[in-house]
Amino acid sequence: MNAAVGKAGRIVVVGSLNADLTIYCERLPLPGETVHGNGFAVNPGGKSANQAVAASRLGGSVSLVGAVGEDPNGAMLLSSAARAGVDVGRVRTASEPTGVAVIAVDAGGENNIIISAGANGTLSPADVAEASDVLEQAAVVCLCLEVGMETVLAAAQAGHDAGATVLLNLSPYGEVPEELTALTDVLLVNAHEAALFLGDGAAVPGPDAPDFDWNAVRQRFSERGIRQVLVTLGSQGSVVLDSAAPEGSRMARIAPTAVKAVDTTGAGDAFTGAVAVRLAAGDALAGAAAYASVAAALATTRKGTQAAYPDSADVQRVLAAH
Repeated sequence: MNAAVGKAGRIVVVGSLNADLTIYCERLPLPGETVHGNGFAVNPGGKSANQAVAASRLGGSVSLVGAVGEDPNGAMLLSSAARAGVDVGRVRTASEPTGVAVIAVDAGGENNIIISAGANGTLSPADVAEASDVLEQAAVVCLCLEVGMETVLAAAQAGHDAGATVLLNLSPYGEVPEELTALTDVLLVNAHEAALFLGDGAAVPGPDAPDFDWNAVRQRFSERGIRQVLVTLGSQGSVVLDSAAPEGSRMARIAPTAVKAVDTTGAGDAFTGAVAVRLAAGDALAGAAAYASVAAALATTRKGTQAAYPDSADVQRVLAAH
């Protein structure tokens, strides 16, 4: 992980802002099936906007780089992020409509999601260059794959050049060039994404298998050039794979935080934002993951995404109780 001396707490998130169009139902429909819904809401979302809001609510100093349309959804997204304390001065207004995500959430809190990029598809390396003032001061740069790969690469390069920790959330999953792998300090994936990234099915993480060889998975990631990895396992917690750590402490299981989930939408983004905050504050990867486990769990206890995210006091109360 790169040093970021004198930049503690400063986070730049480069990527997507979406309006979440969410319908609630007893169960998710099968292909070709229609089911009745029991509620509908339009909320601010998008992986990057969610991560920025989550990080800011947890005490990070956060700037968001992105694009929205000149429409009510764009205004809603900017207002939500600004209310959470996010610097939105580098979010550009585009001629395309604001991106949207159509989300179905069942009675157990599980979801499926379809996204349309809209203005997010216009975000370019030029926007990254325009945000050089904040990127040069970043301790952590957060990235995902809801915007174009050229833009992700440009932001990763800018973060690397600034000495920031480049945190890549490999979602929604896509093939990544070796150039991006080389610029990534911390990779955040779920079990499915980890298996796709490593290939051939041999290293699919088995969260329910107590004798699963996580060190073999860590070595596989290291061979691909990724030395620090967080693998999230949903209700099974997460795993820290840290080839940069001393021998004997290169793998750690992070226990899940038990809650009654109402809506899991955006919980992964809450986890990413929380990891960014703690890394920016100087925590080791395992400590950041333990903190993020609590933040993500609390985010599932209320409906919606950004409005459901906890603040640092919420997380500290849970940590103190345990």
